[in-house]
Formats: sequence, structure tokens, C-alpha cells
Amino acid sequence: MSIEMTEFARLRLFPRDKRVTAIQDCSAEEFVDALNARTPERVIPGYAPFCALHAHRNWTSTRCSVIAISDDNRQRLRSGYEARSREELPVLVRWFEGLAPPVAKYLMPILYSRQQLAREGTEIAADWGIVGCLYTMTPDEIPMVPITMMRNALGVAEGGSGVALDRQAYRASVAFWEAHANWRP
Repeated sequence: MSIEMTEFARLRLFPRDKRVTAIQDCSAEEFVDALNARTPERVIPGYAPFCALHAHRNWTSTRCSVIAISDDNRQRLRSGYEARSREELPVLVRWFEGLAPPVAKYLMPILYSRQQLAREGTEIAADWGIVGCLYTMTPDEIPMVPITMMRNALGVAEGGSGVALDRQAYRASVAFWEAHANWRP
């Protein structure tokens, strides 16, 4: 099985500004080389047959991607409308400012099959393409953000995958994201 970095993921996981919320201590090429050379500790089926997550022990200084909301940090939550790319419509997002989570114990690349990426207009030579990555303390999946589930249900034209909305998974996602948020320095 071979893995390749998609341009979509490269821009988000390895931005030019080297922000501290991105993957640290390696280039996109080094990250892909490491994934292709290592056996994941755990393979988790994704939200659709074309998706999988590979749990790898974190070999970088990359920090966890989410922080639990508490009475002590709630005042640091911010929100705004943002798009992941120029083609997508902005959606409401929220994040912490001024907090730094611990270094993640696991890096969990989110992989799509070559066939699915081709349906979405991205050609790769490898079997799997990286579309994202979770940075976590346990080798467990973080629920997809509710707006991403909605975008997927809207289809490829709106930046999604075309997978119908699973109401139970959506409710579980809302429960998680009501109690957690991403962070920015």
C-alpha cells in the first residue's frame, strides 16, 4: 500500500508560514516517507468505504488539534467565517486563541482511496491520498466537524465527498464539538 500527499492536504498541514498548529519538525515529503515506511499502530475505517485513518505514534512536536472547553478557558473562544479554499463558501468556525495544548501522542492521517480522489478531481499515483490529519492523545478518531459532514452531503461541487448525512454520526459530532474547539496561537 502506498500513500501520497494531496495538494489540498499539503496547504493545510504544511503551510508556507510554518504555523504552530500545523505538523512540525518535518516537510510534507518527509511526512509521506515516514508514513510509507512505518506500520500504523491502528487502522480505523473512515466514514465511508473509501476512507481510512492510520494511527501512528507522533515522532514530531506537533500539538493536539483540539482542546476541551471548560469554565476556565471559555472566554478564549473566538469565531468567524472561513473557507478552506477559494472555491468553497465560507462557513462559521470557532477556535481558542492564546492556549496551547500538549504535544500529541498520535498523528492520524486521513486517507482517501485513489478512486475517490479521482471522482473529486484529484489524480494521484499512490493507492491512498492524504486529505487531512488528526493530532490526538489517543489512537482514536475525533468526530468530523458537523459542517464537514454537511459539506460532504452537498457533494463534490461544494467541496464534499458526496456521502449522505448520517444523522446519528452528526449528532455524535455535535456533542463532541459542543465540548471542544480547535486552537490558534
